[in-house]
Amino acid sequence: MGGGVKKWVVVVVAAVAVMVNLWSGVGAQPQVPCYFIFGDSLVDNGNNNGIASLARANYLPYGIDFPAGPTGRFSNGKTTVDVIAELLGFDDYIPPYANARGRQILGGVNYASAAAGIRDETGQQLGARISFSGQINNYKNTVAQMVDILGDEDSAANYLSQCVYTLGMGSNDYLNNYFMPQTYSTSRQYTPEQYADVLIQQYSQGIQVLYKYGARKVALIGVGQIGCSPNSLAQNSPDGSTCVESYNFANRIFNNRLKSLVDDLNNNLPQAKFTYIDAYGIFQDIISNPSNFGFRVTNAGCCGVGRNNGQITCLPYQPACQNRDEYLFWDAFHPSEAANVIVGRRSYNAESSSDAYPIDIRRLAQR
Repeated sequence: MGGGVKKWVVVVVAAVAVMVNLWSGVGAQPQVPCYFIFGDSLVDNGNNNGIASLARANYLPYGIDFPAGPTGRFSNGKTTVDVIAELLGFDDYIPPYANARGRQILGGVNYASAAAGIRDETGQQLGARISFSGQINNYKNTVAQMVDILGDEDSAANYLSQCVYTLGMGSNDYLNNYFMPQTYSTSRQYTPEQYADVLIQQYSQGIQVLYKYGARKVALIGVGQIGCSPNSLAQNSPDGSTCVESYNFANRIFNNRLKSLVDDLNNNLPQAKFTYIDAYGIFQDIISNPSNFGFRVTNAGCCGVGRNNGQITCLPYQPACQNRDEYLFWDAFHPSEAANVIVGRRSYNAESSSDAYPIDIRRLAQR
C-alpha cells in the first residue's frame, strides 16, 4: 500500500509540474521567430553605451530594479519592448545591435538609440546617436548576415516576413528639435501641421526601405504626451502639474498623421500588415485616473534634479525614490517600469478599442 501511495504522489507531482510549465510558458516557442525594434531612449537597451553621447544610462540608479542592473535602459527596470518580448514568448530580451552576434540575430535585434529622431539632425546637441536612417542601415547589415546564415535571400525573406517589428520614433523630433528654438530652426520654418507632414513623409520613406528588406508585420507606436513629462512641466507649466498643451497639440497632429499612414501602407504595400499603437491615449488613461493604476505621483521623476525632478535626467549614483511603482515617471523624460508594463501590455493586448488600430500586437503576430 505504501508503494502505491508513493506512486500516486509521484504521478500527481509530475502532473502538477507539467501544468505549471504549460501555464508559465516554459519550453514554449515564441509566437514569432524574431522581433526587431527601432526607436529612441524609450526603448534603447545599450546601443549608446559605447558611443560619444550625453544620452546614456549605463549607470545606477538606472537599472536599479532590472535583474542585470544598468544596461543602458532609461528606466529603473523594463522598457515597453521588454514587456512585449515577454508577451511574445521570448525566453530572453532582444539584444542591442551593439552586442548582437552570430545566430543570436535570428531572434531579432534592438536598434534603438537615445536622442535619435526621424530627422538626422535631431538630438545633435547631445552628441553621437543613431538616427532612424542609421538604424535602417544597421538593419540592412543584419539582413545581409541573415542571408548568409539561412543560405539565400528567399529563405531570409520568408523568415523575416513572419517576424514582428515595432517602430517608436518622433519624440525627439519634438523634444530635441522642434521645441528647442534656441538650437533648431524647425519651429520657425514649419507650423505644427507642416512639421508633422515633413516627419511623416520622411518616416514613410524609411519604413518602405524596411519593407523592401523584409519587414511585413509592423507596429508603429505613436508619440506619448511630451507635454506631461516632468521636464516639460518643470520648464513650461505654471503650476508644475498642468500639462503643456502646445506640446501635446503638436503630438496629436503627428499621431493622427501616423494613424493615417498605417492605412496608406496597408493599402499600397502587398502583404503588408501595419498597425498603430496609441501610446498617447494609453497615457491619457493613466494621467486621468492615476490611482486606478496604482500611481501616486504623476508630475515628477523618481530621480532627477530641480523642479519636478525634471531639469535633467538621473545623475550617476543619485539616490532614487523608494516607492518607485507609485511614480509614473522614472526621470525627467522616461516612464517608470510600472508605467512601461501597462503600455507594453496594452500594446500587445488592447484593453480599449482605441489602444491599437486596426489590430494589437498579439493579433499582428498571428497574421
